[in-house]
Amino acid sequence: MSFDFHASSALKFEHQYLNAQKYVIPFIESGGCAVNLHTNVMEIGCGEGGVLKAFTDRGAKCLGVDLSESRVNAGKKMMKAEMEKGLLNLMAKNVYDADFLETYQHSFDLIILKDTIEHIPEQEKFIPYLKKFLKPNGHIFFGFPPWCMPFGGHQQVCKSKIASKLPYYHLLPMGIFTRLLRFWGENEITVESLVEVKETGISTWRFENILKNSQFMVAKRTLYIINPIYEYKFGLKPRKQLGVIAAIPGLRDFVSMCGYYLVLAD
Repeated sequence: MSFDFHASSALKFEHQYLNAQKYVIPFIESGGCAVNLHTNVMEIGCGEGGVLKAFTDRGAKCLGVDLSESRVNAGKKMMKAEMEKGLLNLMAKNVYDADFLETYQHSFDLIILKDTIEHIPEQEKFIPYLKKFLKPNGHIFFGFPPWCMPFGGHQQVCKSKIASKLPYYHLLPMGIFTRLLRFWGENEITVESLVEVKETGISTWRFENILKNSQFMVAKRTLYIINPIYEYKFGLKPRKQLGVIAAIPGLRDFVSMCGYYLVLAD
C-alpha cells in the first residue's frame, strides 16, 4: 500500500520543490543564512534534485550529489535548463572520495541534507566531516524524521496495507521487526532497505549530542507534529510541536514527525 509518490520520480521532485520553496528556504533565511545569486549550495542525497530547483530559482549555484546514478540521471533530464544556465551540477558520487574532497573543499555557503542523515552510517564521523566543505561562516540544513516518531522506520513504503500504516513497530527488536515484514508479504528488497533504515535511524537527542561534540552551534531548530511536506503528500497543513513537548528529549521524538535544524560551526 505504498503511496503513488514513492513510485513516481516526477511527483517526488514536485513535492520536494514545493516544500523547499515554501518551507525550507524561509526556515534557512530566518536562521541567518541568505539564499541568493551569491550563495553556493551543495545538497547531499539530492535524488532527482527537487529541493535544489527552489534554490536555482533564487539564482544560487548548486551542486547535487547522490549515490544513486539512476536518480541523478533522472534529475539531469528534469533540470536540463538549470544545468545549461550553469546554475546546477548533478553527480553520482560519494562525498568521502578523495578527489571529491580535493575539488570542493571549503566551497559552500550552505550544505543541505533533507531526509538524508537518517540513512547515513556512522553519523558521528560524517557530521564533523561536513565542515571540510564549508566556507567560513557556512551553514548546514538538516531535515529528518526522528527515529522514534510513528513512522521513523520508513515503513510507509511497504506494499502491505498493515505494514505501511501501522506506527511504531519499527522500534521492536530487529528479529521481530523483520519477521513481521515477511509475514505481511514484503519482499526481501524492501526488508533489507528497512533494516538499513533501522540501523541508521537517528534521534534528535543523539543528533544534537553529535552536533555539540563536533563543535556545531544550532542557529535554529523547529520540530513539527505535522511535517511540512505532508501538505503536498497528504493535504495536511504543517503544525509545529508544542514548546513544552519539544523541550523534553525523552518524549518529543515519539510525537514529532520532523525536525528542521540550521547549524554552523562554533
